[in-house]
Amino acid sequence: MKIAIRHSMSLALGAGVSRSVQHVLLTPVSGPTQTVREWSIQMPGIDRAASFADAFGNRAHLVNQLKPDPELQIAVAGIVETIDRNGVVGRVPGDIPPALYRRPTAATKPVAAITSKFRAAPRTGRDRIALLHALMARAAEVVSGGEQTQAQDGQNQSQTQSQAGAVHAPASDYAHGFIGAARALEIPARYVTGYLQSSDSEQSALHAWAEAWDDGLGWIGFDAMLQVCPTDRHVRVAVGLDATSTMPVRSIPVAGEPQVLTMSIEAAQ
Repeated sequence: MKIAIRHSMSLALGAGVSRSVQHVLLTPVSGPTQTVREWSIQMPGIDRAASFADAFGNRAHLVNQLKPDPELQIAVAGIVETIDRNGVVGRVPGDIPPALYRRPTAATKPVAAITSKFRAAPRTGRDRIALLHALMARAAEVVSGGEQTQAQDGQNQSQTQSQAGAVHAPASDYAHGFIGAARALEIPARYVTGYLQSSDSEQSALHAWAEAWDDGLGWIGFDAMLQVCPTDRHVRVAVGLDATSTMPVRSIPVAGEPQVLTMSIEAAQ
C-alpha cells in the first residue's frame, strides 16, 4: 500500500531565546516492511541540519537556530509504500544487539497485573510467539480496564492507578505495558513510533506500538492498543527504549511537546 502523509505541528519556544537546538526524529527509513518513496521536512534551519543515524538506527536531524521565533513551525510530507508481513520486521541491518532492549526504564516498569500469570510460562522456541500474543491481550485488558496495578522493579514497588478507559488511554500506555512485561520475562522489546492510516474505527494519527524479539523470526510488532500485529497501515518512524527516546522533537532549551496542527494520512494513488 502507498500511504501519503502530511503532518504539521508547532513548538512553543518562548520569547527571548537567543539560540535553540532541536533533535528531530521524523524521518522513516526503508526496511523489510516499508519503502520510503518521498520524504521532506520543512522547518527553519533544516537545510543546514546535521543528518545521522542515532544509536538505535533512526534517521535523526540536529537543527541549530539563532534567534528563533517564539513558535517553531514544522511540516513533514512524503509517501511510504508498506507491506503487510503479519508484524514480522525480522533482522534489520545495523541494529544494536537485541539484548540491550531488556534494559528497564522508568516508563517500562513491569506491571504485576500483566506479568504475574506468565512468570512460569514457557518462552522459548514456538512457545514465545504464543506468549507474546497473550501478553499483548493482557496488556490491553489491564490498560483499557483502568485496573489498579502494582509495578515492580527489582526490590522497589509502587502503586499506579489508570485514570482512563480504553477509548482515552494513549497508545504509549499500551506499548509501555507490553514492553515492561516482555522485559520482565527476559524478552527484548522496544518502543516504536510511527503513523497509522485510518480505518473505520480509528482516526489517522501519530501512533505507538512495540516490537519484541524472537530468535527465529527476529523483531515482531505488537500493537496492544489495536490488538493486532502491525499491518500495511502502520508506517514505522523511530525505535527506542521507550517514548522518551523516540520523541519526534526534543528541544534545547527544553520546550513542551509539539502541538499537532494538521494531520493527513491516506492511501496514495
